[in-house]
Amino acid sequence: MFEYQSSEISELAKALIAVQKSLQPAVKDATNPFVHNRYATLNSVMESCRDALLSNDIWMTQFPVPADPGYLGLVTKLTHAKSGQWQASLAVVPLPKADPQGMGSAMTYARRYSLSAMLGIVTDADDDGTGACATRPTTQTKTAPRQGARASMPSRHAQEKSSHGVPSPTSNGTKAATPTTTIPTSTLPKMDGITYQTVAADDGRTCVIAMGNTAAKKDMLAEIGFRWNPQRKVWWMYANAS
Repeated sequence: MFEYQSSEISELAKALIAVQKSLQPAVKDATNPFVHNRYATLNSVMESCRDALLSNDIWMTQFPVPADPGYLGLVTKLTHAKSGQWQASLAVVPLPKADPQGMGSAMTYARRYSLSAMLGIVTDADDDGTGACATRPTTQTKTAPRQGARASMPSRHAQEKSSHGVPSPTSNGTKAATPTTTIPTSTLPKMDGITYQTVAADDGRTCVIAMGNTAAKKDMLAEIGFRWNPQRKVWWMYANAS
């Protein structure tokens, strides 16, 4: 019979509370070619929790186990390194086809959903304000302006409002400055546990979001112009401004 946890999990629970306090939403970084909806890949899910787990001494492992023919069994296990306490889940998913490629596809699917469920990871959602970045990856670093676009651009005051009309605060309560030039991600300062992704904002402009353990680097992010969006729980900045 599958066991789901050790006899005691109090120390593990304390560590997981700390993990959940610093978890980042998983970015929807890919598009399903069949239904054309965006989703968070396994890489995005891992990116959202890896640093939080490691900094709180949580070892996460996922491995396949025997299951009925045509199915894949996958165990996801969280172990607290200091106490040895652990918690696990077992997912059984059907194989799309009975070959190595089908097994790999089912395993990737099961891994991201099992880990998200165990840690409470959510994916970011499109924001209806112009001050939030939509998860539409782009290789462009600057969007060519359309005729008359300057007059339709939101004012700087409007840009600093969230979708609920509240300024997006930085760590010291002040508004971050809006950049006036294109900012390639390669020129942004390197920070341990932080990566940058260029995406398209809902208003068509290019912006940059910071990914990883941003909670530990929020002061540094604010200093270089990133803004905190409390609805989507993400640090972002425009890559260019008119």
